[in-house]
Amino acid sequence: MSSTTDIFSIYSPKQFEKIALKTFRHQFDHNPVYQQWCKLVKSDKQSVSRITDIPFLPISFFKTHTVISGESPIETTFRSSGTTGVSTSAHHLTDVSLYEASYLNGFAQFYGNIENYTVLALLPSYLERNDSSLIYMVKDLIKKSNKVDSGFYLHNYHELLHTLLRLDQAGENVLLIGVTYALLDLIELQPVQLNNTIIMETGGMKGKRKELIREELHEQLCHGFGVSTIHSEYGMTELLSQAYSYGNGVFECPPWMQVLLRDTDDALRYVSNGKTGGINVIDLSNINSCSFIATQDLGKKYDNGRFEVLGRFDSSDIRGCNLMVM
Repeated sequence: MSSTTDIFSIYSPKQFEKIALKTFRHQFDHNPVYQQWCKLVKSDKQSVSRITDIPFLPISFFKTHTVISGESPIETTFRSSGTTGVSTSAHHLTDVSLYEASYLNGFAQFYGNIENYTVLALLPSYLERNDSSLIYMVKDLIKKSNKVDSGFYLHNYHELLHTLLRLDQAGENVLLIGVTYALLDLIELQPVQLNNTIIMETGGMKGKRKELIREELHEQLCHGFGVSTIHSEYGMTELLSQAYSYGNGVFECPPWMQVLLRDTDDALRYVSNGKTGGINVIDLSNINSCSFIATQDLGKKYDNGRFEVLGRFDSSDIRGCNLMVM
């Protein structure tokens, strides 16, 4: 199978496709859940010669199945957040160093050396859990920033505002990463004017506030923080890589991650760029689980490979999931 060096050194679409096809064959052979899904959608190794031939596993299978490629022991398990009584996704990792390599390489590609930033994290709904992949990533970024002021903030908004303003006014490069509703709570408490701070929202009202369309949300955040753009992170429990947006909700993937848009009425067909479709993600760092995931997000993709997230499917289940009950 491809080495970690191969995955994080991809330099061309041709190389990406070569490694993706190799990854597909490996996971078809070593992931029983994925292999059964492939067979149910009438696909096998011989019928797959292009990326668009590869079957994508519905993301809901992470709620009902153990999605692992190979027989290595599980090192850690990340779980999605969910309301009481609702099943949550479990992503079992047999090599957590792959996740660390993915988010560190990804962050460096988009933002440079983490040591150039003071990282302030406002993620209360995630911080209250001990199995969040986002908290794992941000905790490590805080540690590797090696800045005394880097850290998490739960509900201590006044302390966060004091630190944020002090660092920004001193000319420090600051990354404030927060869940959407908490960022809105912060600026309602006290609007500020920032000059040296990146505001990065990770999405999600978590039932705390009314959902807003992205344009309205970003307008409120820009006004409240006194910045011109709001950055965003697109990631999920079932992935080990993140796409980032520098503003306007347009995301870009690192070289080992790619997005395809499937037809909402036929999951085995793809829509052309600029049209709305279901977001399929290829995450080659997911080598030990499944690298080909059909999410429940709707989006648009553009000719430069970038994409927008427009919302979610009305139904909580992707069509076709009921084909396989184990």
